[in-house]
Amino acid sequence: MPVSPSEPTRIQSRDNPLLKELRKLAQDPGAYRKLGRVWLEGDHLCRAALARGLRPSVAVFSESFWPRAPVEWAQGAIKTVVVDDALLAAGSGLESPAPVGFVVDLPPPPGLSTTVPTVLLDRLQDPGNVGSILRSAAAFGFGQVVALKGTAALWSPKVLRAGMGAHFGLQLVEGADPDALDALQEMPWIATSSHRGEWLHEARLPMPCAWLLGHEGQGVSPALEARAALHIRIAQPGGEESLNVAAAAAICLHASAAGRLSGGP
Repeated sequence: MPVSPSEPTRIQSRDNPLLKELRKLAQDPGAYRKLGRVWLEGDHLCRAALARGLRPSVAVFSESFWPRAPVEWAQGAIKTVVVDDALLAAGSGLESPAPVGFVVDLPPPPGLSTTVPTVLLDRLQDPGNVGSILRSAAAFGFGQVVALKGTAALWSPKVLRAGMGAHFGLQLVEGADPDALDALQEMPWIATSSHRGEWLHEARLPMPCAWLLGHEGQGVSPALEARAALHIRIAQPGGEESLNVAAAAAICLHASAAGRLSGGP
């Protein structure tokens, strides 16, 4: 059911403060840390946020989309604005600008849980890899992701898009120092490796556990790798030297989930 076009605030100036903020959030990977808000651009991320019960601070619609916008999208937000199509597109971070987006307050940093199955990210650089790993973590029951310093910003626009809504179902801890991980020492760590350790398909995987995933080129740092209780490698009969870290993460996290479902340790 469309909403009444008379309800929202209309924005027609490029210099409007909200539009300036949206441009920063869409184009600067670290802007969310300064502003305390994130910009969810596009239908899928907006739906995912609403499905998790988030209430947007601002729902933003293009002028052309507003007459057919779902009523619950506008009613679920604290404030609703309608923006000239060209102005909204000018600040977009997408090749094909979306006609809708939500501004959502950044959740407060969670404490480090010592019992929730966890994924540890050691200096992963590629936002697409990080977002994909968040999706796998959410899919396979790993409710906490801890990003060490040097990892791509978890709430940056590219990671948000690659995560496809996984952010809203996870405890996300970022900018962690290695020393802060001492709290997780009671949970067995499993380090991924391309050259040593047990074969994944033969290993008995502990649960809960913390999977340790490293830099795309350098892998897991030696200091963190030394703290792992188990080292795992994935059989690759096709002959490639190594898998992309996001693909390896999906395989490993699925193996953990499958073992739990089958009654493994």
